[in-house]
Formats: sequence, structure tokens, C-alpha cells
Amino acid sequence: MSTLLRLATAGSVDDGKSTLVGRLLFDSKSVLADQFDAVERVSRDRGLAAADLALLTDGLRSEREQGITIDVAYRYFATARRTFILADCPGHVQYTRNTVTGASTADVVVVLVDVRGGLQEQTRRHLAVASLLRVPHVVVVVNKIDLVDYDEAVYDSVAADVIAAARDLGMPDVTTIPVSALAGDNVVTRSERTPWYGGPSVLEHLEELSPKGEPDSEPLRFPVQLVIRPQSAAEERFRDYRGYAGQIASGVVHVGDEIVALASGRTTRVVGIDQAGQELDEAFAPQSVTLRLADDIDISRGDLIASADGAPELTQDIEGTLAWLSDAPLRSGSKVLVKHGTRTVQALVKAVTGRLDLDSASVLPTDTLDLNDIGHVTLRLASAVPAEPYVDARSTGAFLIVDPHDGNTLAAGMVGDALLATANV
Repeated sequence: MSTLLRLATAGSVDDGKSTLVGRLLFDSKSVLADQFDAVERVSRDRGLAAADLALLTDGLRSEREQGITIDVAYRYFATARRTFILADCPGHVQYTRNTVTGASTADVVVVLVDVRGGLQEQTRRHLAVASLLRVPHVVVVVNKIDLVDYDEAVYDSVAADVIAAARDLGMPDVTTIPVSALAGDNVVTRSERTPWYGGPSVLEHLEELSPKGEPDSEPLRFPVQLVIRPQSAAEERFRDYRGYAGQIASGVVHVGDEIVALASGRTTRVVGIDQAGQELDEAFAPQSVTLRLADDIDISRGDLIASADGAPELTQDIEGTLAWLSDAPLRSGSKVLVKHGTRTVQALVKAVTGRLDLDSASVLPTDTLDLNDIGHVTLRLASAVPAEPYVDARSTGAFLIVDPHDGNTLAAGMVGDALLATANV
């Protein structure tokens, strides 16, 4: 089992995300003494009787003053069994874009629900984002169980609603856990105050989960970021050096492997793999390396080096699902930029055809997408890209929509009919 797990937390406002993360950090002894001292001082200044563990994640001054989490806060912590990279996402509906960011690379999404309020629209939205992004695991933490006197029936009712909503969105396997992040029940250790619950604590469950597919189970996808060809070289061995630098998006590459360069379609072999001055026999995602090839073929930034066996096809037409992140609506006929891998091309929005309705989990016809809408679109690109269905390849199946005027990101996109697969239609 891999020791590294990437997780993202999400939930509605005041569901206790930051408190849960703070409790995980504190109870797993991942907090330095001076950090905890600072939290205690701020808590006393606010008139609190005990340390507010939420402050361990709310690092920005403005966040502390407002008492809310307003950005994705990344934290690293470790237990004896594994290492975690955690993205704590905001709860406000206008910050759904941050949830998309946090969940896009996650192995597991932890969604919080206040047991008193139950399933909310934002809960459905977070579940929909996790489903669309094909996050391998989803854990729903039913929080503040202490405020209903650890009532099993109340928990069961909320858990049943959550599981039903997840199934409507095409997510058959969702784990629910009753928790009090404030009191620490079932966060790191199992609580004696929920004897009716026989499952693991949140941390125990996270330690047992398997991350997404191992690198050797996926085909090689290597977006070229930079062509390295020194103009002058002090050493003879670098005089004719030509390498292609980037981060491996998926798969494994070995010296001797046959590869294809896209968009040219030329094939050749890998003769060297360099990393930080060392030569490697193999490299795998997500390592950043420089590849040397047997033939001097036309490759530039934005091209893709892929396994010769099973390389993606080039296309100028993309049907996909968008999580629209801009205040300005998207309409058919809009001119945008599409960033796919390391390549950015001009594109036309040929049609906006549907929007996911979170209440009914169905796709409704529409010709516009507004802020935080999740919808289906058809794009025509000015030049072809090696796009693959997102359900098959997260790296080459993902893209961004960018404003051609100011360079702002407008949407996160997934190639294929992910929306229709998610919706219960």
C-alpha cells in the first residue's frame, strides 16, 4: 500500500471542516508546540475557554477575523502508517471553484455534514464535484453528533439521506462516520459515546484506503514543458544534448521504451532519463524529469510524449463537462482559450446543452452556465489536442477554460459525458 494519501475536505458553512482538520493534526501529534501556543493565545483573545483547533488550518489573518475559511489551505501531516497531503476547501457556495481545485488531485474527499441540518444543497454540490472528478473514495463525516446527545436514530436518518443522494449521482460506495470534531469523538480514536457505531474512526479509515491507480497500471502521458538544448556546454557530453523536460502525468517510462510524439505522430525510443543531474533507468508519475530520445524529431512545448502502444488520438472537437467558475455566464458562441496539458489553444463554444440540477440529480436543458453551474458543452478547437475521456485518463481528460482577455480561469473541464454518467437520467 502506498504511504501517501491526498485528501480534500469540503462541506457547508459552519459544518466544522477546519475544526475536524485541526483535531486530526492535534490528536495525531502533528502540531508543533509554538503553533499550538499561538492558537491558545488567539483563542483566549476571543474569550474562548479552550483552544479553537480550527485556527490550526485558518492561517490567514482575514480568515481568523471573519471566522471562516476562504481559500484552499494545504497541510501536511503524518502518522506511523502513512503521510497525508490535505486540502481544506471553503464551504461558501461562491467558493465551489476551490473545491474543484482541492478535489482534482485527491485520492479521497471528506465531506462534512452538520447532523442537525442534514443534507444541504452545498453537500449535493460537493458530492457532484467528487463524482465528476472521479475521486476514488468519498467519506461523509456526520459532524456535531454531541449536539444531538449521540442519538443513533438522528445519525441514521442523515446518513441514509446522504447515501441516497450519492447513489443518485452515481456514487454507490460512500462511507459515513458519526463524529464530534470539537470533542474528538471518532476522529482519531473510536468513541465510547457511540457504542452503536461499529466502524473505524476517520483517521483509521483514511489509513486503510488505497490511493488511485498505481503508475504502472496507466499508460505513459508526458506533457512537454520545456525543450532543453544548451547553447554552450563546458563538458563534451553536453555538447549535443537535447532533452524534453516536464512532469509525468501518468504511467511509467523506462530507458528503451518506444514512444510517440504528438502532435507530429513520430515514433522513437527513450535513450536517457535525467533528474537533478542523475541518470535514471525509469521514472513514474508524478516525477519531473528530462527525457532524451534516439531521434532528433520536432517536439516543442505543448506536445505530448506518450506510450507508442495505446497513444491518444488527436481531436479538434471536444464534448465535455464544465464546472463553471466565473461570475460572467457562459453562452454558445463564446470565444475562449482551452489549456490542455502544457498546451493552450483558441476555441469556440459551439453549444451549451445541459446543466446538472442538484435536487433531482438530472440534466436540464439550458443555453447558458452561471457561476458554480455544472454543465455539458461542445467545443471546437483551433488546433487538435490529444484529449481522452476523463473516465479513462484523468491527466489527458482534464482541461481548463481560460479568458482570452485577462488570462483568468473560467472553468474546469472533463472530456466526455461525465455529466450524463453522473446524473440519474
